[in-house]
Amino acid sequence: MKVLFAAAEAHPFIKTGGLADVIGALPKALKGAGVDVRVILPKYRGIPEKFTLKMEHLTEVYVPIGWRNQYCGIEHMVYDGIPIYFIDNEYYFGRDGIYGYMDDGERFAFYNRAVLECLPAIDFQPDVLHCHDWHAAVIPMLLQGHYRHNPFYSEIRSVFTIHNLLYQGVFPYEVLGELLGLDSSYFGGVEYYGNVNFLKGGIVYSDRVTTVSPTYSEEIRTPYYGYGLDGLLNARADVLSGIVNGIDTKSYNPATDTSLVTRYRSNLAKKTENKLALQEELGLPVDANIPMVAMVTRLVDSKGLDLLTRVLDELLYKDDIQFVLLGTGDESYERWFKEAAWRYPTKLSSQILFNDALSRKIYAASDIFLMPSKFEPCGISQLLALRYGSIPVVRETGGLNDTVQAYNEESGEGNGFTFSNYNAHDMMFTLRRAISLYKQPEHWKKITKNAFAGDYSWNVSAQQYIDIYNEITE
Repeated sequence: MKVLFAAAEAHPFIKTGGLADVIGALPKALKGAGVDVRVILPKYRGIPEKFTLKMEHLTEVYVPIGWRNQYCGIEHMVYDGIPIYFIDNEYYFGRDGIYGYMDDGERFAFYNRAVLECLPAIDFQPDVLHCHDWHAAVIPMLLQGHYRHNPFYSEIRSVFTIHNLLYQGVFPYEVLGELLGLDSSYFGGVEYYGNVNFLKGGIVYSDRVTTVSPTYSEEIRTPYYGYGLDGLLNARADVLSGIVNGIDTKSYNPATDTSLVTRYRSNLAKKTENKLALQEELGLPVDANIPMVAMVTRLVDSKGLDLLTRVLDELLYKDDIQFVLLGTGDESYERWFKEAAWRYPTKLSSQILFNDALSRKIYAASDIFLMPSKFEPCGISQLLALRYGSIPVVRETGGLNDTVQAYNEESGEGNGFTFSNYNAHDMMFTLRRAISLYKQPEHWKKITKNAFAGDYSWNVSAQQYIDIYNEITE
């Protein structure tokens, strides 16, 4: 089985969110299961020099974008055993950042077309093109519109994975003909209120559609979570499935993580040494008995921060806890948490930055990990928290619902705490329940044992993807 992953970002080369983690880890699991899997990315200016220096220039092709032919260099390297190809075009990708430019429609139209044009040049004829999120979503449509007549492409099948339906890549109607080179007969497959919707094209033209958790695959078929595409997703329900993300358990391993002061497998005493060290590093009172609650998150509305800002003052004033927050995002939230840390200097540390080593220290040091998300297609943070023995308190949505099971005092089963309504006081009640059980060692040992025992690797999910590849290529 030969599979090519097309995506806009991948760890460790370039990252803005969880998509990069998936593209960095899933191919390795597929390779371990015998798949010849490769990845193709844009070559952004922001890719660190330690990677660009290792890239080998293979060749170049010219990519038709409307009436023009644009230069496309193809560079190559092997990372962790996975061949990685980079689409090189300074005009489109030699910029700071990845997204947010006025010509993103043209930039990613070029990338989508370039992926297909590159295949003969790199001498790779995949059985499956696995496209991820809106940035690679029109590859299946272009395959149908421009390449099916060519024997090289005629048997290639496509899988499209929705990582977050909120971001759809909506651009003016003119993109269809002027950039994608497709006539009006294709407009119905991408039409969205008179515009062209890249993500819709992926749903319509792919052989199979997946999302990143079973619960999310159900949620997006409802008007609230469907963002205008719920009708289409219901119509394609027979080819839609949800597969939970995993994490790179080799990289994220508390027994070998060099970011930690003390490494451990499931020893809570050693885990506590990381807590004491972080308390000292962040200027909080050093006390092993104070429950530490943490969030590592983007500071945006969808992460449930409006719930937290409503009740955090009450929690910090009344409850004997410490709260550690790491993340960047909306200026209003950044300012709120900075001011709250000023009000509660012995209870709250607001780290308004992103630092991978610090995030790992927080997973290892914290006792409880809070994720009150408004929606969460899969979520990786709760899996990392479980891996490091930090017990999640989550809202029952998307992948959080699929990966965190509420603890039952009677049976001793469950690896966290959950609440269903998007309500600040429901969240606070659930968080206080977790804090109360933290102070009961017989229960806390059971919960953390359950957390450490979970399999958060990609192995099971990789096999589910392989089953889909086999189904569409038979």
